Amino acid sequence: MTTTKKSAPKTSTPKPTSSVSLGGLSAVSEDARLATLATDHGPPDPTDYNSLMARLQTVEDKFPPLYQESFVGPYVATLKALGANKFATILKKDPNREGPAGLLFDLAQAVLQHGEGYNKAATRAYQEFISDLYDGYLGSESRHGVKQPDLSVIPPLVKWGNPDSGPYTWPVDAASSFHVKTGVVNLPPANASQGLVAWAALGHETAGHDILHADTGLLDELSAALQENLAPLGLGLADYFSNRIDETASDVQGILNLGPAAGIGLIAYFRGLIGAYSGKAKLRNEGPADDPHPADIVRGFLAAEVVALLNFSGRKAWSAVIASETEKDLGTIVLADQVIPATTAKKAAKIVAHSLVATKLNAIENHSLGQIQNWQDGDEALVQSLRAPLRDGTAIDFGGSFGTIYAAHLVAAAVTEALATGHDLAGLQERMIQGMVTLHEKNPVWGPLYVAHPGDMIRNYVVAPGWRR
Repeated sequence: MTTTKKSAPKTSTPKPTSSVSLGGLSAVSEDARLATLATDHGPPDPTDYNSLMARLQTVEDKFPPLYQESFVGPYVATLKALGANKFATILKKDPNREGPAGLLFDLAQAVLQHGEGYNKAATRAYQEFISDLYDGYLGSESRHGVKQPDLSVIPPLVKWGNPDSGPYTWPVDAASSFHVKTGVVNLPPANASQGLVAWAALGHETAGHDILHADTGLLDELSAALQENLAPLGLGLADYFSNRIDETASDVQGILNLGPAAGIGLIAYFRGLIGAYSGKAKLRNEGPADDPHPADIVRGFLAAEVVALLNFSGRKAWSAVIASETEKDLGTIVLADQVIPATTAKKAAKIVAHSLVATKLNAIENHSLGQIQNWQDGDEALVQSLRAPLRDGTAIDFGGSFGTIYAAHLVAAAVTEALATGHDLAGLQERMIQGMVTLHEKNPVWGPLYVAHPGDMIRNYVVAPGWRR
C-alpha cells in the first residue's frame, strides 16, 4: 500500500507521528480466541443442483460487468456443462469438501452471498479491502516497467464460511478449473463482527497467495533465492523455508501491503488461535515436517525483519517491538524434527526477509517485491490520523489533505488502535467496516462501467494541484 503510487500529487507529505503501544494486545488476542470458538458456519452449501442453478441465474445481473464476464458467467456456464449427474459425482468423490467439491461450493457462495445480500455491509467492506490489496499491486504506477500478471488481473471475490479453516484463499490457478478468471478468499462468519485482527491476516491471503500465484514462475524464483541464501546456515534451513515458500512469501507480502499492523497482527492472531485450541495463548516453537507453514515463532521473527526493511521512518521501532513480543514466547525451536538454536533461527529470518523483499526476479521484469509495493511515511501518517475517528466515531475525512484513504489504511488503523488500547473492539470493528463500505460505494469497479483497476483512474498533472493558492 502506498499513497504516493495511487493518488494524485500532494502539496505536502505528512510526517507520521507513530507511537508503538501494545497495551491492548492481550484483549485483541482474546477477541480472536472468542471468534475462533464461535459456531456460526454461514449459509449452508447449495447441494441441490437445480436449486443452485436457479439461484445463480437470479443474481447474475447484480454483478458489475467485470465480474459478470470474468467470474459469474463462466462459472454458471461450467456448471451447466457439468449437469446434475457430474455435479453429484464431484460431491460424492470429495465428501469432506477439501478439493473440487470444496472449490465448487466456495465459488458458488462467493456469487450467492454477494448477489443475495448475505451480511451485506461486512461483505461489501470485505470486498473493498481485498480489491484494494490486489489493485495496490496491479495498478499501473505500482508496476511501472512490469507486465501484468500471467493468470489474473482481477481482484478475487470474497465469501464467509468454513470457520474451522480460518482465513484462506483459492488462488486463480486453482479456481481456473471452473473457467473463472480470479480466485476466492474466505473468512469465518464470526469475523464480520468479532476477531478484528483476523482482517490483518487477509494481507497474507490476497497480497500473498493470490498475487504470488498470478505470476508464472514467481514462487519458483523466490524458492531458489532462499535455497541459495540460506545454504551457509546448514541445519536443513534452506530446504525448510524454500519448501514453505508459498506461506512464507505470503507473510512478507502482507506486511509490504499493510505495514507493521500486519506483522504484529500475526502474533496477536496466532495467540488467539492457539489459545482457542490448546488453552495456552503462545506462539508455537515447533514446525512439523508435514506443516506447509513455518513455525509461529520464526514467523514472528520474520515479521520483525520484514518491517525493518519497510520504507517508513518508524520501521526500526516497530521491528524492535515485534521482535521483543516474539521473544516472549521463545522456547526450544524445532523445525522439521531439527533443533534450531535461537540465534540461528533469527539469522535465518533476516536472510529470508531480505531475500524475499529485495531479490530482483525475472517473473516481474527484474523488479523485487519490495519495489512494487511497500509501506511509506504517508501510509503511516494516514493510519495515525484515522485512529481517532475510528475510536470516537467522528466523521472520517475521505478527501483530507494528507492524501487518499484506502481500505488498507482503515484496517491498519483499526488494528493499531485496538492493539494500543484494547477498548471497544466491537465498535472499532463496526466503524472500520462502515468506512470501507463508504469506499466500496465509490469504487468504479462495482459500478456500471468496465473498470479493472480503480488505482489507474487518476489524473496526471503537469503541476501539483492547488498551485494557484
